[in-house]
Amino acid sequence: MLCRSPAAEDALVGRLPGLLAVALAAGLQWMGQAAAEPYPARPITLVVPFAAGGPTDVLARVVAERMRAALGQPVVIENVTGAQGTIAVGRLARAAPDGYTVGIGNWSTFVLNGAVYALPFDLTRDFAPVVLLANNPELIVTRMDFPAQDLAGMIAWLKANPDKATAGTGGGGSHVAGLLFQRTTGTKFQFAFYRGAAPVLQDLIAGQIDLFLDQASSSLPHVRAGRIRAHAVTAAARLTSAPEIPTVDEAGLPGFYISIWHGFWVPYGTPKDVIVRLNAAAMEALADPNVRRRLSDLGQEIPPPDQQTPEALGAYHRAEIEKWWPIIKAANIKAE
Repeated sequence: MLCRSPAAEDALVGRLPGLLAVALAAGLQWMGQAAAEPYPARPITLVVPFAAGGPTDVLARVVAERMRAALGQPVVIENVTGAQGTIAVGRLARAAPDGYTVGIGNWSTFVLNGAVYALPFDLTRDFAPVVLLANNPELIVTRMDFPAQDLAGMIAWLKANPDKATAGTGGGGSHVAGLLFQRTTGTKFQFAFYRGAAPVLQDLIAGQIDLFLDQASSSLPHVRAGRIRAHAVTAAARLTSAPEIPTVDEAGLPGFYISIWHGFWVPYGTPKDVIVRLNAAAMEALADPNVRRRLSDLGQEIPPPDQQTPEALGAYHRAEIEKWWPIIKAANIKAE
């Protein structure tokens, strides 16, 4: 057992204030270094609310790959599926507001779900907008051997054969589009629910289901390959990347416009300078000719730079809620 003399103990006690001061100074210095650590200092997680291979996932990967060069850190994709994207958005809401967890959302997850679900988070108050990425109209597609060659014939067949066809849904957006299509055309068909667009397209190609209202970005490659048939694009103008596909106005369903836009969000409370850094990296990616070409080939329309600011996304998001919530509620669309 180590023993100290009374004099030694008195000397140690006398030194304690100095030792504590040294320890405190060291701790403050470490905290200052940590606070001054440049962002980002480690990989960033990008939460994707749908399955790998779907349109949201593909868009996220194209942009994230280019953002890596701008940020100097990997942007790691994390696919969190289920409950029409609400699980992933909830994951983002609970994440630390430090810029190391970013979420990609779209019209479905940040507009539609707020009208049909009792969410444990607020879509306008619990998140900070980063950037509007792209707009993507939908294609009305069927299996290749569906007994109709155009949209008018498709609607006529569905009316003559109520509840005999099955439409796939890869998320809330395609579901509400299908319901609105039924109400607009007076048709009836069944729904088959999937976790993302990729498995829907697999079954559509295999002939297991009949039709799908899908984002152009995921359907176009299969249309071009002759695996499925596109009857119309849900926009007022034809796609630059697929001018052979008629608009809904031209095909006999005037005014049936639906566009699934995407953006990046972070948890509320994320420092402004971090948001600015993420926004700059995303805008740099969207300006890259290779990224623009890849997104255009997928039917994605990139907004001009003045619409890519965090403030522009926030304003656009609020306007979309004001536009669509009354329509969705009037249609009595409920969570499945």
